[in-house]
Amino acid sequence: MKYFNIAIDGPAGAGKSTIARKIAEKLGFIYVDTGAMYRAMALYFLRNHINADHQEEIEASCQNVNITIEYRNNEQCVILNGENVNGLIRTEEVGKMASATSIYRSVRLKLVQLQQELAKKSNVVMDGRDIGTYVLPDADLKIYLTASAKTRAMRRWLELKDKGVQADIEEIEKDIIERDHRDMTREFAPLKQAEDAIYLDSSDLTIEEVVDKIMEYYYDKVKVSN
Repeated sequence: MKYFNIAIDGPAGAGKSTIARKIAEKLGFIYVDTGAMYRAMALYFLRNHINADHQEEIEASCQNVNITIEYRNNEQCVILNGENVNGLIRTEEVGKMASATSIYRSVRLKLVQLQQELAKKSNVVMDGRDIGTYVLPDADLKIYLTASAKTRAMRRWLELKDKGVQADIEEIEKDIIERDHRDMTREFAPLKQAEDAIYLDSSDLTIEEVVDKIMEYYYDKVKVSN
């Protein structure tokens, strides 16, 4: 049986995870949060006081990390060495460590294998920075979802504000721009739009409008394949 795979790529803060979850829910697909998997790896490094600049330590530690995805009560749970870490991986510190360590080939290869296996066994929606170009190059539908750095910074600032967290919007924007540069210039599987991906700028769109557009693209693909 051939399963339908949807790949959603784009820079940090573009809304990929939110959109991917909603698409998966509408279609009854499995949502694979690749960013959460990298964050779980980053959490392991932080807990074990491993510096992001120490490549040899990072590569050696990968052998001690097991990350799986389980669904419990229709919720995706990221399991790090047997522990559900859903509530621990969404901090700024973990996010920065995930971006800094995802440049290493050993980290990426460790996680890509699991992601590819999931896509072979199920209809999936997968989001990240190199899904359409590297992880699932044969995905049936590829979206490159982006937004301006200023828009992404504002979204992140509002998100933190709602949580009661004080933040400097200019610092957030600076961090986003730096993260974009790091993701786009890394040697292994850099962030870029796949040649056959649909470019979608969400700067002036609501979440619902983005979801509606991607659903239209999906139905167009299904019609063509049938």
